[in-house]
Amino acid sequence: MKHTQSRGEWIGSRGEFLIERHIADAMAAPHWHDHVELNLLMEGRMTYLFNGRQEQVEAGRLVLFWAAIPHQTIAVAENAPLVCLYLPLIDFLGLPVDRKARQSIMQGRFLAQTNPETMDALTLPRWEKEWQSGSAARRKLVVEEVRLRIRRLILDNAESDNSPTNVSPTSLAGHAVRRVELLIDLINSRHADPISVPDLAKLAGMHPSTANSAFREVLGLSVNEYLTRHRIARAMQLLTDTDVPVLQIGFDCGFGSSSRFYEIFKQRTGTTPRHFREAVNSKNTPAP
Repeated sequence: MKHTQSRGEWIGSRGEFLIERHIADAMAAPHWHDHVELNLLMEGRMTYLFNGRQEQVEAGRLVLFWAAIPHQTIAVAENAPLVCLYLPLIDFLGLPVDRKARQSIMQGRFLAQTNPETMDALTLPRWEKEWQSGSAARRKLVVEEVRLRIRRLILDNAESDNSPTNVSPTSLAGHAVRRVELLIDLINSRHADPISVPDLAKLAGMHPSTANSAFREVLGLSVNEYLTRHRIARAMQLLTDTDVPVLQIGFDCGFGSSSRFYEIFKQRTGTTPRHFREAVNSKNTPAP
């Protein structure tokens, strides 16, 4: 992304829509940002490590995911042009889409177009060009068209209910990647517990230093950092989709104390949990 300060940080301009195109490459470390991301690979193939799974991305097939979940490209074909669209989470939450489908995306579903559509290969580059050099009215139209395309992608998958899961190819599943996948599965299921890195390593049947080494080799960050990011993403989902009190969400996401929850949430997102919820509710309140 052109506005990335450093991979591994919460990146991007918060609350802003963006389209950009670049040649995809393997990332040295995962990144995350407060958008729902729509990708179209124009040529070749690439593999994301996302939410503990390896997800295959094929040319011409749209994919969508919530980018607050750390993600990293770990294998990319040479000269693979990629168009990326970043819809702010607050705008995604305002889309009239099926609630269960929205929740599944925020809980870590990697959504892929069931069948490539020829028009996407023409439309997304046009959007990118118009976003970069078009008038304000044309840029506004692009945003509206993107929102409609996302709605159609979600509806297509809901109706077919057999979207590709694109699970890991064994050729890429080295020892470190398999260890990371196992640890992330444990984090997904145990993040609410007062669990430490040694606890997670023990459950995974490995030494804590082995666990951290695998994480740093594959993701470029520690197990504890990933756990923190996962807890923040889960808290955002609960603040969006439930009426559970803010303090209870902090405890349910494993932060241990209200002060710790508020401190980490604001540090990572730029706002407090309460203000985040208020902004979401304001966005989703129908106009009179």
